[in-house]
Amino acid sequence: MERFASCLAGVRTAAIAGHVRPDGDCVGSCLATYQYIKNQFPEIEATLYLEPIPNIYKFLARSDEIVSSCEGERAYDLFIAQDCGDVARLGEAAKYFKAAKKTVCVDHHVSNESFADENVIFPHASSTSELVFGLIGEENVTKEIAECIYVGIVHDTGVFQYSCTSAKTMEIAGKLMEMGIDFTRIVDETYYTKTFAQNQILGHALLSARLHLDGKVIASVVTKEDMERFDVLPRHLDGIVNQLRVTKGVEAAVFLYETEPGGYKVSMRSNGRVNVAEIAGKFGGGGHAMAAGCSMAGGPEEILKRLLPQISLE
Repeated sequence: MERFASCLAGVRTAAIAGHVRPDGDCVGSCLATYQYIKNQFPEIEATLYLEPIPNIYKFLARSDEIVSSCEGERAYDLFIAQDCGDVARLGEAAKYFKAAKKTVCVDHHVSNESFADENVIFPHASSTSELVFGLIGEENVTKEIAECIYVGIVHDTGVFQYSCTSAKTMEIAGKLMEMGIDFTRIVDETYYTKTFAQNQILGHALLSARLHLDGKVIASVVTKEDMERFDVLPRHLDGIVNQLRVTKGVEAAVFLYETEPGGYKVSMRSNGRVNVAEIAGKFGGGGHAMAAGCSMAGGPEEILKRLLPQISLE
């Protein structure tokens, strides 16, 4: 599939959804696709399903039209899954995916299982948003869509610093900037700006971090008690693992935060030598070679005892 238009012909109802706990790329790519369908195919009844998005993304056009509850049964003509490696990661919207007449998956995760009828998966792309730019077609990208795609690219490239950033990524970003978007504000307000509470929990995570494997791996843990103490939610923990990663001398960073009693979300980042996607895959997760995650049961020390031996520094 070179363009979305090829799969939208004759479609009367369409659903779009991304992964649970949507991040910048998930929100940006899904909103861009949703707006494209609304603009170019007004005859299609389109619905965008995402869990509640962080406030920093609510300036994006049509974000107020996102549906966060999946009540009732529905059989859509077309279901487009984006930035999602498997059906389970769609959360409640998975039931609509399973019931749809046709399914499409657009993603850039190397761990993607090609679970749809038609799959557009390019692991070397910087982001799903970069892929959506091509699928929409440059001529159909409005200023509002450009903002969505730029948000997605910025967040999955770490403001163009990660190795997934290519010359094509920069070329697309340049075209989006030429459309008059306030790119400096987007970067500052959605990527760098943090609340006082977020800075406090970041400081706590850094102070409690420990080095492992002869100083080559850094790990930190945030419990539910910590989140209550600093009055933050899981979505406010974005950026902590990346700050751990830039510690001088480390090859990989591991960040755990408690999601339920005896259950933790594990986020991992690599500086190149460690393929964290392979490690996450061993525990039912996935992602990219340099950024991946999974969920694990047990206490922090127990999880690290299982996880750290899987990290090879050879």
